[in-house]
Amino acid sequence: MDGDGLPLAVFWDMDGTLIDSEPYWHQVEIELTQQYGGYWNEEMGWQVSGKPLPQVARLLREHGLQVPEEDIPGMLIDGVARKEQERMPWISGVFDLLKALSRSGVPSVLVTTSPRRMARAVVEQAPRGAFVDFVCGDDGLSQKPDPAPYLYAAKLAGIKEADCMSACIAFEDSATGLRSAVASGATTIAFTGVTPNPRVDGPQFASIDSYVGLGPNDLGAFVAGRGSGLHP
Repeated sequence: MDGDGLPLAVFWDMDGTLIDSEPYWHQVEIELTQQYGGYWNEEMGWQVSGKPLPQVARLLREHGLQVPEEDIPGMLIDGVARKEQERMPWISGVFDLLKALSRSGVPSVLVTTSPRRMARAVVEQAPRGAFVDFVCGDDGLSQKPDPAPYLYAAKLAGIKEADCMSACIAFEDSATGLRSAVASGATTIAFTGVTPNPRVDGPQFASIDSYVGLGPNDLGAFVAGRGSGLHP
């Protein structure tokens, strides 16, 4: 935490945490099985939330999708990208928090397993200057639940010492992402506002269901609370 009681940096998962795009992914998965055979439903979509696309492709094939496995990730990306181009589904309150962090000099980094094309689209439609950089599934890193994406995000934000990670905030919504962020050492906050049956008993330090009214000092309080062993 810096001298002003603010976090050193804030790391954001994308789908289900920054934007409410999970319904887009599930809809496209269902549309593919309707068009090319197989069976998939929304509940099955939530079960693969946060998992790498090649793993999702393998499961879709196992459930009867008659498309070459190597073609499925690209088809999913194209379908969701079209929907996001029509309307980027920002989660309520997140725009204001991103602006406030930027004004306070706290860097934000997007940390997602989604491909570069989709990560860049979100960063470009975010408030100007909100994100200093992003980590995506095309970067060649070990993917979540490995901590590598978050440790790399810290480097992009100028956090040089691993023991400084506890002074950084990470927002996640999936079990896979929570394990990744916690393993990195970041003060991990589960966002439960859009995910059905949120993991309130997971490895995270705390859970929230809304960004509305949340400011940089509130995030600093999470870091301070972790240091004292108490939730803010």
